[in-house]
Amino acid sequence: MKKIAISQSNYIPWKGYFDGINTVEEFVLYDDMQYTRRDWRNRNKIKTKDGIKWLSIPVEVKGKYFQKINETKVSDMGWAQDHWNTIIHNYRKAPYFELYKDFFEDLYLNTNEEYLSRINYRFLTAICGLLDIKTKFLWSSEFELLDDRNERLLDICKKREATDYYTGPSSQFYMDDPLFSQHGVTVHYFDNSGYPEYTQQHGDFDHAVSIIDLLFNEGPNAKNFMKSFSTNTKPVQQSC
Repeated sequence: MKKIAISQSNYIPWKGYFDGINTVEEFVLYDDMQYTRRDWRNRNKIKTKDGIKWLSIPVEVKGKYFQKINETKVSDMGWAQDHWNTIIHNYRKAPYFELYKDFFEDLYLNTNEEYLSRINYRFLTAICGLLDIKTKFLWSSEFELLDDRNERLLDICKKREATDYYTGPSSQFYMDDPLFSQHGVTVHYFDNSGYPEYTQQHGDFDHAVSIIDLLFNEGPNAKNFMKSFSTNTKPVQQSC
C-alpha cells in the first residue's frame, strides 16, 4: 500500500495543505502546469488588526500568458524583507512568535532564490521539518507527462506504484474515479471541514489563513489543531 498526492505548490499555505502532505508517503509538486494569476501559488493570507491581509510574492507575468509555475520568476527581490517586516508587525505579540522568530527570519532573509517554485519548496520543506512531517517530495517535471489530465495523474501514480491517490475536494468535478480504480488506484478526497478553532488574534476566527498563524499562536501544540496528527478527526472521503 502506498499513498500519494499531487498538487501545485502554494506559498505558506493553510494547515489543510500540510495535512495533505502528512497524509501521504509521497507528495508530487505539480509545477510544470500553467501559472494562474490571483491564485495561491504566490500569495496567502494572514490576520492583522485591520483585517485579513494578503502576502503576495511579485512575479513576472506581463506577456507571459502560458508560462509554467516552475518558469515563473520573482519580479522584485525585496519581497522577502517586506513580507518578514509585515509578519513581525502583526505577530510579534503572538504567544510563540519568539520561539519561531529565528527560524522564519532565516527562511525569509537568507535566500536569493528567483523562481517561485523553488521559493515555495523552500518554505514547504522547512515547515514540514518544523512539524516533523517525513513525506518525500517529488517534482512532476521528473515524469514524462501525458496530455489528458486524468491519464497524466494516473500515470504518475502508476510510475510511483501508488495504491491510493489523495486529492482536494474540488477535484471531484473532473476526476475519473473508475479509470483509477481499473488500474488498482483508489481515489480519496480530503475533507476540509471540521477543523477545531485555536486561539487567534485580531477579531473573528478564520481557518483559511497561512499556517504561520497557527504556529505563532499555538507553537508546539499546532499539531493538535490539524487532522493528520489526530486519530479523533474525520477521515478523508473515499470514492466509490
